Amino acid sequence: MVGREKELSIHFVPGCCQLVELPSLSAPSDFSFCRCWKQLILVSLTKEEVNIPSRRVLITGATGLLGRAVYKEFQQSNWHAVGCGFRRARPKFEQVNLLDSEAVHHLIHDFQPHVIVHCAAERRPDVVESQPDAASQLNVGASGNLAKEAAAIGAFLIYISSDYVFDGTNPPYTEEDIPSPLNLYGKTKLDGEKAVLENNLGAAVLRIPVLYGEVEKLEESAVTVMFDKVQFSNKSANMDHWQQRFPTHVKDVASVCRQLAEKRMLDPSIKGTFHWSGNEQMTKYEMACAIADAFNLPSSHLRPITDSPVIGAQRPKNAQLDCSKLETLGIGQRTPFRIGIKESLWPFLIDKRWRQTVFH
Repeated sequence: MVGREKELSIHFVPGCCQLVELPSLSAPSDFSFCRCWKQLILVSLTKEEVNIPSRRVLITGATGLLGRAVYKEFQQSNWHAVGCGFRRARPKFEQVNLLDSEAVHHLIHDFQPHVIVHCAAERRPDVVESQPDAASQLNVGASGNLAKEAAAIGAFLIYISSDYVFDGTNPPYTEEDIPSPLNLYGKTKLDGEKAVLENNLGAAVLRIPVLYGEVEKLEESAVTVMFDKVQFSNKSANMDHWQQRFPTHVKDVASVCRQLAEKRMLDPSIKGTFHWSGNEQMTKYEMACAIADAFNLPSSHLRPITDSPVIGAQRPKNAQLDCSKLETLGIGQRTPFRIGIKESLWPFLIDKRWRQTVFH
């Protein structure tokens, strides 16, 4: 057709692009379709250059609270980011069962990432207690296999671990302190650390505490799940005032992962175990009161419970992490809790009348 440009396909292969002329299509010439990194992209080109970031990162658990933040952080920092998930992966991310070693092998060897951030895990202590075998397969077995695959291609693996590897009796904890987990979740994360470092001497372990951020539903975080109890002030609510926590925004952890990865690309000695955490110490009761205050909501219905919890998996009283190792490297970012929690929870504010007083 006169005046119509040739349609071309761009075939992405790690490190290069190949342009191939296509047969005529019935779709308009300005039609473009783009889905995942390995799929065909149809375009009508007016120029031949396509800007593809040269640094490649793979994020597991990219559909989860932390994984979404890590994916966004790398993508917005000029990295070619690919995320993978399982049940909620499509259409944005690659669908991969991390227990399928062959599928993991093909994904990693096809994409050839420089960095892998392993966020996927069973992170709910009570679920781990009730489903120990499944939790161990994901938290330990899959992590060790990922480490092995990363080592095979020379990729830098960051394994996300937990402050629950400590018993909480002698804080703050440095990376050199001996772990002693109280519950099965902490044990699986510690075993995962060992599996990663045994299979990949150049890997990094990043221990972090309780997380919050831009949740898709309140139940996605042990911090945000309290919001309904805060909002329904006509009913008293018991809140734990025993366990000391350090709520940490996922975007801060994501930034630390990116900074760690970029520093590693310049310095191969960056490896081993690291800690990152928010620096505001709060019980769940104090978090709930801070949430109420951030939204100008009453908190008199919230009741502090100072006894050690007797239901569910045992928790450490205070597993505060010493973060000076990363801070010495010039790595870190912290969002004040009041600011971060307001950003995270305002979409779930029930009484819309409060929004004017909160944001004006």
